[in-house]
Amino acid sequence: MFRLLFICLFLSASLYGRTLTVCSACGYKSVRAAVAAAQSCDTVLIKSGTYREGGVLIDKPLTLLGVGNPVLDGQQKHQVITVRANDVLIQGLTVVNSGKGSIEDLAGIKVIGVERVTIQSNRLTGNFFGIYLQGVSHCRIIGNDVRSNYTTEQNSGNGIHAWKSDHIEIAKNHTQGHRDGIYFEFVTDSKIHHNLSEKNIRYGLHFMFSHNDEYRHNTFRNNGAGVAVMYTRGVTMQNNRFVNNWGSAAYALLLKDISDSRIEDNVFHENTVGIFMEGTSRCHVESNEFSSNGWAARIQASCNDNTFTLNNFIGNSFDIATNGSLVLNTFDRNYWDKYEGYDLNRDNIGDVPYRPVSLYAMVVEQMPHAMMLYRSFMVSLLDRAEKVIPSLTPENLLDNQPAMKKL
Repeated sequence: MFRLLFICLFLSASLYGRTLTVCSACGYKSVRAAVAAAQSCDTVLIKSGTYREGGVLIDKPLTLLGVGNPVLDGQQKHQVITVRANDVLIQGLTVVNSGKGSIEDLAGIKVIGVERVTIQSNRLTGNFFGIYLQGVSHCRIIGNDVRSNYTTEQNSGNGIHAWKSDHIEIAKNHTQGHRDGIYFEFVTDSKIHHNLSEKNIRYGLHFMFSHNDEYRHNTFRNNGAGVAVMYTRGVTMQNNRFVNNWGSAAYALLLKDISDSRIEDNVFHENTVGIFMEGTSRCHVESNEFSSNGWAARIQASCNDNTFTLNNFIGNSFDIATNGSLVLNTFDRNYWDKYEGYDLNRDNIGDVPYRPVSLYAMVVEQMPHAMMLYRSFMVSLLDRAEKVIPSLTPENLLDNQPAMKKL
């Protein structure tokens, strides 16, 4: 019996490891020293205080756990924490002031070439890149607050940056003040959900060459532009809020050269452009609400086989704009607040097709400075005449079954 108990205790100790405590009055005064002394599966417990050190290298499975909000300060010289081992947990730390470089992408926390790393409930402030994932798999970035205060794209990094990775999860984070709040490049089969990305210089979320990913239940507000999805296929975009992304070149959602994707149940409210589509094909846009935007959707002539159905268009200056006359996209059963048709059989479907592109929208697309005439009597007269006798607006761009009530 005693022998069995000893074996069980030995296995338990081997499984869970030791705890090494870091504080001014403890055996370990620095985080680097404790991490270097730790063995696989140990926990490095960091108590409250400020530790002015960078270059913390985690090269074995460890738990790095902060108690009382300890601060790791890179003093604007170093990468603060580098992870090069599988099965690492970093939680409860405040990581500040990483170095900045034009050649090397220094970060508050960088994870390189490993699997199953979790970075959870940390605060990262004033770092060049906040959290940087490079060549990783099955990693989780959960509940972190990632902020900076850069003012130009050239001198700033991204809040959460992922490159050449797969099966990662980015959830419940707050990113603010970076170049891009969240950035994916060559990232596949990954999920982004329940994040708030705001006041970033360029994009709240930026996709490049990242296939079969999904982002749901996120809020993108007050960014240079909301989200850019570029050179990508198979992306699911659902239940997100795109709010107050204003500017002369700002979009709530930019789709460039993407295909076979779904945009469903999102809210686009008070943006310069709700969706801008260029080189986009076979995308399904359903059950979204476009309200109080400059343009709800700008669809370039290079787009084809896209479907807009069951969407609400409410209070937008322009519902749809395009730069071509050939229409290869489908609009069906959407609600348009500017629709003035009738419903004699009371099936809640308009008996007259709706043409969402106005003559003035066509003029502005070709001559942007014509916006100075917006809401003038002459513009209203031209649009009325075009509705009665369509001549310049795309003949086939119409909704044959417009909804009579908001969907």
